[in-house]
Amino acid sequence: MKDEQYILKWLNGEISDEELSLLKQDKNFKNLEKIAHYSSHIKTPKVDIDKALKEFELKKSTSKKSKITPLSYKYAAAIIVLLVSSYFLFFNNAVNFSTQYAETKTFNLPDDSEVVLNANSSISFNKKDWKSSRNLQLKGEAFFKVKKGESFTVNTSVGKVTVLGTQFNVKERKNYFEVKTYEGLVSVNYNNSLIKLAKGKIFKVTNGKIDTVNTFNINNKSWLQDESNFKSTPLQFVLNDIQNQYGYVIKTKDVNLEQLYTGGFTHKDINVALQAVTIPLQLSYKIEGKNITIYKNGQ
Repeated sequence: MKDEQYILKWLNGEISDEELSLLKQDKNFKNLEKIAHYSSHIKTPKVDIDKALKEFELKKSTSKKSKITPLSYKYAAAIIVLLVSSYFLFFNNAVNFSTQYAETKTFNLPDDSEVVLNANSSISFNKKDWKSSRNLQLKGEAFFKVKKGESFTVNTSVGKVTVLGTQFNVKERKNYFEVKTYEGLVSVNYNNSLIKLAKGKIFKVTNGKIDTVNTFNINNKSWLQDESNFKSTPLQFVLNDIQNQYGYVIKTKDVNLEQLYTGGFTHKDINVALQAVTIPLQLSYKIEGKNITIYKNGQ
């Protein structure tokens, strides 16, 4: 944050020649000078010093706790905040994409790599640094179709995925991490271990435990075709996906959430989706408004 410190010093007239020289090397310095020039025309109210001192003494005598800050300092501080905020507003290169429940979004990155962001997910990256470092942060789930080039990295709170050019899917939810390779080769860095995933390979971690299942059928429909599919996945994560795709709140009653589910559900009809999950596991469900209760048959 050295640039921000130099800017504040410059605005206060406290910057040294050496620091000013470094600040002028910033390609955006000329624009900052323009902001400072126009802000200099903002008039601050004139303050009667003698009157202000008398008022200060009067307030001090009536209340020891009372404090007064000269208006000129307040306005000067406001101008500094305005200038710094304007600088970082105009030159901050952070880019963010996000989706709500039951929403997906498709967009292109600066290198024309394509991203399809699943429901209740977000991606952020620095546009300015993209050419030198194709690096982004993911929360949730996304499918990537990456253009060949320099290293492309997807960072999550659980692990890091690195490729050069390929098609893959990354899913990071609470206590769940999954990477699927649809084309090319993907490197997954998890707990300081590097795992290579070729086409048709999957790396999955549930509740901190690496799953032994290491392949998947790339021809099966995925959430990209409005359908979610699972292979030996604990029920709790399947139900979480239904919540993300439909925006319902799901509660369970006397249901083993660790039992494994293999199958899938559609994103187009909540009843059909629930039936696809509950019937094979001999469960029942009830919908009340935006709330769903799942329970054992016969209860």
